[in-house]
Amino acid sequence: MEEKTGDLDRLGSMAFTEEQLVRYSRHIILSEVGGKGQKKIGEARVLIVGAGGLGSPIALYLAAAGVGTIGIIDPDIVDLSNLHRQVIHHTADLDRPKVTSAQEKIAALNPDVKVIPYVEYLNAQNALDLFGDYDYIIDGTDNFPVKFLINDAAYFSKKPFIHGGILRFEGQLFTILPSESACYRCIFPEPPPTGIVPSCQEAGVLGALAGLIGTLQGTEVLKLILGIGKPLTNRILRYDALRTVFREIPIRKNPDCPLCGAQATITQLEMEEQTVCDLNKADAALPKQ
Repeated sequence: MEEKTGDLDRLGSMAFTEEQLVRYSRHIILSEVGGKGQKKIGEARVLIVGAGGLGSPIALYLAAAGVGTIGIIDPDIVDLSNLHRQVIHHTADLDRPKVTSAQEKIAALNPDVKVIPYVEYLNAQNALDLFGDYDYIIDGTDNFPVKFLINDAAYFSKKPFIHGGILRFEGQLFTILPSESACYRCIFPEPPPTGIVPSCQEAGVLGALAGLIGTLQGTEVLKLILGIGKPLTNRILRYDALRTVFREIPIRKNPDCPLCGAQATITQLEMEEQTVCDLNKADAALPKQ
């Protein structure tokens, strides 16, 4: 015990207050983190796109970890149907902007953290400017055009990006290091036609699933900040909650990717629209049972 206390005392030279030494002590005693690692976390700037089911656990755990600056962009207000999975919001927050609600909860959890709220949509006009102010980008959305926009803006701004998605009882995530690993478009070249993939509003989602996938996304960001472990690049991690099964799917950079391929056709940021579903073509494209 004396040796550990002495180690913590010596970290005082790194400008930690006594309260911070206690708050982050379980991080600091990890050899992979230590005082230097905790300082990196405190200096990091992370932008979370979406303050909903995925964004809630991401924001809470990154704030608890001491991430110095967290940006949150979301134009929506808190709705009663959100509360079974969007745990950063409470019943008293109904009809309030989600980013305002999230900012208050983070301030109550950890006053060390600076939260920058953006009550607006992410679009092709503001994405690059926003991304330029942050080190890491996290996708907490359930909107396909926005997911593609995040991927493209992260690529153009050279910012690491952690994708996540949930629907019904399944979730997935993977990490993208621009120009180094497979990007979202390497796997999915364009948004699916409207009507092919239902939304959470249409198909439902198990609330606790959002917590699991969001927490894994937050873990990925902390690993990147600290430079430890193996990032979830070039592989998709999928989780089936009904069977309690994780499955890792290997992926690789697509040389013909329209964004990061050798003959890229996407050379500037644009907001894509989902095409209207042609049911006859869609049925023909589905695998036969």
